[in-house]
Amino acid sequence: MSANVRAPRGTHDVLPDDAARRAVVEDAAARILGAAGYRRIETPAFEATELFARGVGASTDIVQKEMYTFEDGSGRSLTLRPEGTAPVCRAYIEHGMQKLPQPVKLWYLSSFFRYERAQAGRQRQFWQVGTEAIGSADPALDAESIVLLADLLDALGVRELRLRLSSLGTPETRAAYRAELQAYLRAHAERLSEEVRGRIDSNPLRAFDADHSGTREVMQGAPLLLDRLTGEDAEHFAQVRALLDEAGLTYEVDPTLVRGLDYYARTVFEFTSDALGAQSGVGGGGRYDGLIEQLGGPATPGVGWAAGIERMLLAADAQAVGEPVVDLFVAYAGAEHRAAGFQIAHEARRAGLAAQLELAGRSLKGQLKQADRIGARYVAILGEEGATVKEMDSGEQVVVEPGGVIHHVLRGRTL
Repeated sequence: MSANVRAPRGTHDVLPDDAARRAVVEDAAARILGAAGYRRIETPAFEATELFARGVGASTDIVQKEMYTFEDGSGRSLTLRPEGTAPVCRAYIEHGMQKLPQPVKLWYLSSFFRYERAQAGRQRQFWQVGTEAIGSADPALDAESIVLLADLLDALGVRELRLRLSSLGTPETRAAYRAELQAYLRAHAERLSEEVRGRIDSNPLRAFDADHSGTREVMQGAPLLLDRLTGEDAEHFAQVRALLDEAGLTYEVDPTLVRGLDYYARTVFEFTSDALGAQSGVGGGGRYDGLIEQLGGPATPGVGWAAGIERMLLAADAQAVGEPVVDLFVAYAGAEHRAAGFQIAHEARRAGLAAQLELAGRSLKGQLKQADRIGARYVAILGEEGATVKEMDSGEQVVVEPGGVIHHVLRGRTL
């Protein structure tokens, strides 16, 4: 006997109860982000591989190790999207959004794909909610982005939150710092992990994320990019901090904060939850002023963030999700009344009622139990004498013509 077919490792089914909790996240995101002028966008599940190689960075773990890349029937290299910013920026360029009033403020809630070790809150197919605000270099936009994510996490009851904040400066500042850091790492290469040594030329900043004990000791004495900011970069960061202070948002300035994507410049931030243990990241992002230009568009500043749906739900207080309202359950005493019951249920839905119909061949007693199980407010029992409409809470019953069932329920719903 062959084994049962199972979902691929690192993926999981979103069952109805899970979907109800996710709907709470989606509703909160639509309300909070919509109130700030963000409009929803969705990009394709797969894009040209070049988009991520150019946008995310060829030296990143995402591009080197984690992307699901394949050739289509025409031999084109395509990749399941591993993150949301580069696709949204591609859409901004492709659809001429630079002609719109700036900044263009967008949000998404989509699935993404990365080949990495599956664990709680980290799957190979995962969902994120995110924002992108493109077309303004104003530090108030950085602060607004951070505050909006804080508001969303607060609305969802995410526990034990901490906000880490830093600045990576401009690409020119970072290039000078990168050379300084590379020299420092080479001087201590014998104490570094093999992986970090292999990245000194391609991605030295990732050394700050290393778990290797020797590397961590070395990095305690490493030069810090935050100390190398130019006057303009330092002023931008100071303004972001002042606005967050004004908003009453608590944060920790962390000079070692390094996001895993090459396109970040200036402000970077991350929200973590101690309730998640070692894998504590909930969401984060930053400014990416050079990305649009890197993808072939005009020089255009931007800032955004993404937060993991699974991570937020794991770290959130359990929220009661109400059962769906059922206004009417249509039962029948015999199969000869099925057609009439089907028509009543159909017309009830067209009238704006949530209506269900007996579909499992239960006895009349079993049908009444099912109506009670799903919390139906009314039950219409079709029989030889017409329709008996029962209000489930009070137990009151009235016999009406089948054509009067919907009117009776609608009248009772308005009382």
